[in-house]
Amino acid sequence: MTQSQPASTDTQAQRSAADYQAQLDEKRARLTELFAGCNPPALEVHASPAEHYRMRAEFRIWHEGDDLFHCMYAPATKEIIRVDQFPTASLLINALMPKLIEGLRPHPVLRKKLFQVDYLSTQSGQICVSLLYHRRLEAEWQPAAELLQAELQAQGFDLRLIGRAHKQKICLTEEFVIERLNVQGRELVYKQVENSFTQPNAAINEQMLGWALDVTKGSEGDLLELYCGNGNFSIALAQNFRKVLATEIAKPSVDSAQYNIAANGVDNLIILRMSAEEFTLAMRGEREFNRLKGVDLQSYQCNTIFVDPPRAGLDDATVKLVQEYDNILYISCNPDTLQANMAVLGETHEIARFALFDQFPWTHHMEAGVYLKRKTD
Repeated sequence: MTQSQPASTDTQAQRSAADYQAQLDEKRARLTELFAGCNPPALEVHASPAEHYRMRAEFRIWHEGDDLFHCMYAPATKEIIRVDQFPTASLLINALMPKLIEGLRPHPVLRKKLFQVDYLSTQSGQICVSLLYHRRLEAEWQPAAELLQAELQAQGFDLRLIGRAHKQKICLTEEFVIERLNVQGRELVYKQVENSFTQPNAAINEQMLGWALDVTKGSEGDLLELYCGNGNFSIALAQNFRKVLATEIAKPSVDSAQYNIAANGVDNLIILRMSAEEFTLAMRGEREFNRLKGVDLQSYQCNTIFVDPPRAGLDDATVKLVQEYDNILYISCNPDTLQANMAVLGETHEIARFALFDQFPWTHHMEAGVYLKRKTD
């Protein structure tokens, strides 16, 4: 192993507000150029905090004798870089990192074959920590873990500790945290489950939700959402529509969405556990699903559709389905696949609103949003 000092903190500490603005301006120029052929309106740019913006983080654990520490691998050289603090991650993660290592050191049963630590933090102050092992967790692991959790809770951390190994998961308390987001002056409550997808940048998530609310303000009819996850967008958007119908395939996300619907007092939203491809078949009458029994699809007057697909973008069949709606709200974590989908969507729709969300500062990644309206020509 080649070990360096915790250089990541030194590098980020030298970044200034001017550096951040320069990288944001570069992303603005790149996204504007990518969509120039779509004739979009002026790009709305949503900046992130320059540090402590990431609510999730994963670190490998390196062992040296009886000591251990968080580390990362340098992308080019695969060099092991020790990470004692990580300014990209939330303040809560940074506060817990050294305390967790300090708590693990005296417990060989907790250290043995520990290879990774995953953190899921919130703005509400709750944090979930998953310890990942290359061995089966035997009976003595749990009491040692309970002692560690109690020690960290006594230091003021609102902590949930989880152990994971191959085909094994031990939750000492809950396997989730409760996040609270401020969106246009309204507090929204979200259950976020360990090892399930959540928006990593809470500040940008609040801005995306606010933007989505703004562009759909005054909407008529109902909303259909594909890929709804834990209901992040659909719960926020429900206030702008008569009814909302949403689909999601992952069971933990569907369960979280149902919790979040109740927690936020939303009474006009139904979540269906289906993939976008399955829902497309159902909407076209090409296949029947038991999961849709009791749901009258014909009672929905959806003239707006919302999609936030994986990096691969929308498949051909779903693009055609989406094209049937008058208004399309599309959030993309990969502007290249969004631009490719626009080659088809642009035949019938035009971009009415266009946004850049800097979900991942200091990287080349961009999150883009477009609100499309059917052409009237």
